[in-house]
Amino acid sequence: MTSLQSTLGDEPGIAEELAESQQSISIAEFFEKNKHMLGFDSGARGLVTAVKEAVDNALDAAEESGILPDIYVEIQEAGDYYRLIVEDNGPGLTKETLPKVFGKLLYGSRFHAREQSRGQQGIGISAAVLYAQLTSGKPAKITSRTQGSSEAEYFELIIDTDENEPEISVEGTTSWDRPHGTRIELEMEANMRARQQLHDYIKHTAVVNPHARLELREPQEHFKFERATDQLPEETEEIRPHPHGVELGTVMKMLTATDSQTVSGFLQEEFTRVGKKTAESVIDEFRDRHFGREMRWRPPASHEGIDLHAAVEDATANKGHDATAAFADSIADAVTDSDRIAHHELVAAVESAADAVEDDHGTTFGDTVRENAVEAVWLELIDAVGADGKTAADAGDGEDGTGSDGESRLVADLYDLADDATSTRKDDEVIHAFADRLTAKFEDEHADENVRHRLTHKRLRAHVDRAADLTEEYDDVSFGETARENVIEAIWSVMATVPDDPPLVRELNGDRDATSNLVDAMRATDIMAPPTRCLAPISEDLITAGLEKEFDAEFYSSATRDAGVSGGDPFIVEAGIAYGGELEADGTGQVMRFANRVPLVYQRGACATTDVVKSIGWRNYGLDQPGGSGLPNGPVVIMVHVASTNVPFTSESKDAVANVPEIEDEIELAIREAARELKSFLNKRRSMEKRRKKQNVLGKILPEMATKVAEVTGRDEPDIDDAIARIMNNVLVEREVEENGDGTVVSVVVENNSGTNESLEVTDIVSVEPTNLSDGATVVEMDGEWFITWEPEVSSDDEAALEYEVPEDATYDLDVKGVESEKLTVKS
Repeated sequence: MTSLQSTLGDEPGIAEELAESQQSISIAEFFEKNKHMLGFDSGARGLVTAVKEAVDNALDAAEESGILPDIYVEIQEAGDYYRLIVEDNGPGLTKETLPKVFGKLLYGSRFHAREQSRGQQGIGISAAVLYAQLTSGKPAKITSRTQGSSEAEYFELIIDTDENEPEISVEGTTSWDRPHGTRIELEMEANMRARQQLHDYIKHTAVVNPHARLELREPQEHFKFERATDQLPEETEEIRPHPHGVELGTVMKMLTATDSQTVSGFLQEEFTRVGKKTAESVIDEFRDRHFGREMRWRPPASHEGIDLHAAVEDATANKGHDATAAFADSIADAVTDSDRIAHHELVAAVESAADAVEDDHGTTFGDTVRENAVEAVWLELIDAVGADGKTAADAGDGEDGTGSDGESRLVADLYDLADDATSTRKDDEVIHAFADRLTAKFEDEHADENVRHRLTHKRLRAHVDRAADLTEEYDDVSFGETARENVIEAIWSVMATVPDDPPLVRELNGDRDATSNLVDAMRATDIMAPPTRCLAPISEDLITAGLEKEFDAEFYSSATRDAGVSGGDPFIVEAGIAYGGELEADGTGQVMRFANRVPLVYQRGACATTDVVKSIGWRNYGLDQPGGSGLPNGPVVIMVHVASTNVPFTSESKDAVANVPEIEDEIELAIREAARELKSFLNKRRSMEKRRKKQNVLGKILPEMATKVAEVTGRDEPDIDDAIARIMNNVLVEREVEENGDGTVVSVVVENNSGTNESLEVTDIVSVEPTNLSDGATVVEMDGEWFITWEPEVSSDDEAALEYEVPEDATYDLDVKGVESEKLTVKS
C-alpha cells in the first residue's frame, strides 16, 4: 500500500494550500469554544462560577480602596433562564474603563503585578459575561457609580468574540441609591443543582474574609453573613521577583530589558532581597560555575627539599642582589605561611612582594619579572616540568623522580584529601592508585595550557569519575557513587573562587549557558525570604475568628507560616482547624480550600491541598482515619489558605492548586502546626475524662466508707470533700464562715494539691457590702450585689486565703475560673 508520505510530492501546492488555511483567532473566540476551561462546563457549575467571579472582583475593588466590603448577591428565576445580580459598595468604574473590564478578556490591572489579589488574569468577570451571552443571547447590564458622581453610568454590552472587544448596545446614565459601587446583571442558562456548592462558596468566603458583609438571596433560601471585624487586610505592595525560583527564560528576558550594565547592578535593581553583599555572594557562586575554581595546593614542607627562594632568584635577572633576595624572601614567606595556595593567590603574593621591594629598594620589578617569578614558584608547587626539562621533585632524594620521599607532591596531596573523604575500608594502596591517576588528570590540564589548574565542578567530577573508573578496572575494587561524591566535595572545598570580573550584562545577554550559570548561582546563594508586604495573609487571630463565626465548635486552632518562594513568587500558607461542638460527627471531616482568600469549590481531588491532607497520618493527632490514610473522620473542619502573588492553579478555572513541591511542603507544615494544638486538646480532654471518671468513683465510694467508719467507731461521719481533693491532687477552694459579735468573718481558702503552680480568678458575690478586705482583693457593687474579685497565684502544695467581714444574714455565691473543672474542688 502506498504511503501518504510517498505521494505528497506528486501534488504540487499542498504546502501553500495548507498555509492559506492557517489563521489566528482571538482569545474570546477560543474561550467561546472552550468555556469549560474557565469553569463554565454546565449550567449548575456555570452559575456558581459566575457568582464567584463577580464576588471576587467586588472584594478586590473594595479592599484596594480601603472600603469594608458590603456585597449583595441575588439569583432570580427568569423564564427559561436565571438572572444573577451582584452589587458591591466598591469605588465604582469610570465610563472609559467599564466596557473593557466587563467586555474584553485578558484586560486587567493585576497580571504583571507581583502582589496578592484574587483576580490576576483579567478573564473571570468577562468570561461570565461571555457565558451569559452564549447561553441566553442577552447582554450584560452594568451600573456603576464613582464617589461624588451625581448619577451612575449604565451600559448594556456583549463581547465581540472575533475582535475580543466590547460591543455596546445601550449607554447612558441612571439614578442609583448607592453613593458608589458597581452592579452587574446577567441572564444565563443555568440550574440550581449546585445549590450546596453555591452556599458553601458564600459561607467559606465569609470565613476567610471576616471583614466583609455578604448577603445571598436565591429562590429558596436567604443568607446573611455579618462582619466579624472592621479590620481590613493589610494593604499589599508590588515587589520585584525573588532570585530563588525565577526560570532561565525569564532571566534571559530580564537581561534584555534591564538598564543595568553590570551583573551586580542587574541583581540589585531587578530582584528583591538583593543588596550589594548578597549580589557579591551570587557573583562568587556564578564565578565558580562560569570560570571554575582554582586548585589550592599545599606549600612545600621542610623535608621536601624544595627551595622556593632559589627558584625566585633564578627567575629574576638584573635586579641587584639585595633587591632580588628581598623579593625572593617575601614570596617564599607568603607561600609557606599559607595552608594552601592557588595560582591567583600566588599572583597576588608576587605583586605584593614586588611593590614592597620597589618601595624599599627603589628597584622596578616589571610585569615580565613578576610573571617569571609566578611561573617559577608555581612549577615548583605542582611538580611541573620547567624549561630545563627537570621536575621540582628531581631536586629531592628519590631515585624514581617522585620527590624527596619517592612520591609526587600532587599525589601526596590528593591522597590525603581522598583518604579523609573515603571509607576506612578502602586499602591504602587503592587510595594511592586513585590519587596517582587523578594527579595525571591535573597534569593533563597543565599540558592543555590550563597551568592554573582551574576546573568547573562538572570537569572536576569528570576527572574523579575517570580516575575511579580506572581504579575499579585495574585494581578490582569498588569505588562507589558516595565515595566519588565525598572526594569531589573534599577537593572542591579546598579549591578557591577566582577573582575574575564577571561578564557585563550585554555579554551575558543571549548567552544561554552563562545565563544558566547565573540562575544556578542565584538558587545556590542563601538569600533572605521574600518580603511579605506583597501578601495579605488572613492571620491566625482572624482565621480563628472566621471559624468561630461560622462553625459552632468546641476547639479552634490556626497557624500562619513564614513566607516561602516558588517560581520567583513569594507565598504564605495558613491553616485552621475547628473540632467538636455542633460539627457533624458522622462521616469524613470537611476540608476547606482557599487561594488568595477565594474558596476553591470544585476539583477537590485534583488539588494539592487535598493531596496533602490525605497524606497526613491523622491518627497521630487523635482523629479517626480508616486505613491510616485519606481524609480523617469525625467532627472536624480543616481549612488551608494559600496566599501568593501568583497562585499556581491547575487550569484557568482556578479551582485547584497545582502540585508544586515547595507549596505542598508548606501546606503540610501549616496543617501539622495547627494539628499539634488539636492533639494537645484531645489528649487533655481524654485525661480530664479519665480524671472525671476516677473522681466520680471516689465520690461514690468515699461517702459509703465514711458512713461505715462512723457506724463502726460511733463517731461523727468525717468530711470527705477535703480527702477527695487531696487524693485527686485537686485545687480545693473552701469558704469558712465564723461569727464575730454582730458580724461575720468570711475566709475563702485556696489549697493547691496539684503538682504545678496555679493562677485562679476567684469571684465571691455577696448580698451585703463587705469590709476589711485582704490585700489584693477588689470589690464592685452592681444591682445591689457586691462582687469581690481575687486573683491569687498559689504554688504547688501551698495555700492562700481571702478574708473579709460582712454583717449577719449575708448570702454568698462563689465562682472560680482558671482551673479545669476536673481539677477543681469547690466547697462553699
